[in-house]
Amino acid sequence: MKRQNQSMITEFILIGFSNLGDLQILLFFIFLLVYLTTLTANATIMTVIHLDRALHTPMYFFLFVLSCSETCYTLVIVPKMLTNLLSTAPTISLSGCVAQLYFFVGLACTNCFLIAVMGYDRYVAICNPLNYTLIVSRATCTQLVLASSFCGFLISAVVNVLVFSVPFCSSNQINHFFCDISPVIKLGCTDTNLKEMVIFFLSILVLLVPLVLIFISYVFIVSTILKISSVEGQKAFATCASHLTVVFVHYGCASIIYLRPKSKSASDKDQLVAVTYTVVTPLLNPLVYSLRNKEVKTALKRVLGIEKKIG
Repeated sequence: MKRQNQSMITEFILIGFSNLGDLQILLFFIFLLVYLTTLTANATIMTVIHLDRALHTPMYFFLFVLSCSETCYTLVIVPKMLTNLLSTAPTISLSGCVAQLYFFVGLACTNCFLIAVMGYDRYVAICNPLNYTLIVSRATCTQLVLASSFCGFLISAVVNVLVFSVPFCSSNQINHFFCDISPVIKLGCTDTNLKEMVIFFLSILVLLVPLVLIFISYVFIVSTILKISSVEGQKAFATCASHLTVVFVHYGCASIIYLRPKSKSASDKDQLVAVTYTVVTPLLNPLVYSLRNKEVKTALKRVLGIEKKIG
């Protein structure tokens, strides 16, 4: 395998799908369909929430922000992946790789924090409904979103420094379909154990801490729901079930990849999991969270003029 100095590397070769042959064309059309559906679904959610005043509540404000973040998250990965599926030489420049990893990690961390914030919103709405509007005020919502974004991109900046401060003196071939942490840092020719342990600690901070907080919130939520009358309880449970579905898919897939202390433990099977959280999850979020929600479907009918607008 060709050796080269860090200063000579100006681009990376993404070999994630290179061994699939003619199957790449089929994957291109499948991923393109999912990508366009994701953009349409998230755009629909954002438009409906923006136009319908009945949805101007904290819960739907967070859904709006999550849909916006998921759209940006998809734009960072999928267009380049689609281009490379049709290319005989799938490459990405060094600067492009740095930018892709920065925005990918930043948006992924932001989404993790946002989903945790939405769990807190459900906790207050169900367990303390009388003070809900006071506790989860517009100012509080804005502050929580800004804090999620700031922390997410701060962590991403730290990760980028750790990954790209490693001298790349071996192959410039990345065994993945995008610039992810583990495949890139594996190209380093120096000892990366300390850097990987720091990244592992950050992964725990981003994944496990919010997950534990969500779990604690839902212990109180379930306890409260059991005391609510049947109709109200079913409505509250349906909302929480949607949130838990997103939590399971989002945190579950990410944990499989990132909650490992060594990049050497990564395998080609990780790419299948990566497809789930980069291509599929951004589509599942609007479908599970909103398009199955009666309030959103009713609001969509009002926006489209199918149903007489209320108030």
